Amino acid sequence: MRTALGLRAHSGWAALVAITGTLKAPRVLERRKIVIADPELPGSKQPYHAAAELPFPQAEALVRSAVESSRALALEVLSATVKELRSRGHEVAGCGVLLGSGNALPELEKVLAAHPLIHTAEGEMFRDVLVWAAQECGLPVTTVREKSIGAASLQAIDSLGKLIGPPWTQDQKYDTVAALMALR
Repeated sequence: MRTALGLRAHSGWAALVAITGTLKAPRVLERRKIVIADPELPGSKQPYHAAAELPFPQAEALVRSAVESSRALALEVLSATVKELRSRGHEVAGCGVLLGSGNALPELEKVLAAHPLIHTAEGEMFRDVLVWAAQECGLPVTTVREKSIGAASLQAIDSLGKLIGPPWTQDQKYDTVAALMALR
C-alpha cells in the first residue's frame, strides 16, 4: 500500500504522520511527535538564540553543531519509521514537509543581529533538517508552503479526527494534507 509521511517542524521537534489513501478517503497509519534537537546539547532547541550571545566564531560553531546533531536525530527517526512501515507491507512513496514563508535569509552575522530573523532562521533550520533526512532515506520530498493549503483541504480531513481520536490538532491536519500531496 502506497504511503507517505507528513512533517511539520517546531523548535526541536516535529509532528509526524504516516498516511495512505486520498484526500477524500485518507487513512492515518501513524502520528507522533519526533525529537530533532538533542536535549544534552546546550542551545540545540534554539541554536540561533544561543549563538546570538556568543562571539561570531563560536556562534558559527554552535549553529553548525546544532544542525549536524539535528540531522543525525532526524535521520535516525525517519529511517526507523520507514523501516517499520515497510515491515508492515507499506511502500513509503514520499514525504511532505511543511514550509514557512520562504523569505531568503541573509548571512549568519545579520541573522544573529536581528531577533525576528533569529526566529525565522530556527524555523528554516528545522524544516531543512527534515527535508535533508527524508532525502537521505531515499524519499522523494514534496515541500508545501503552509499558506498554500486551502481551507477546503483542511475541512475535507477534519472529520477524520473524530474517527481516530486525539491528537488531531493543526499539526496532524497540515501533516496529513502534505503527505497526501506527496502521494499524488
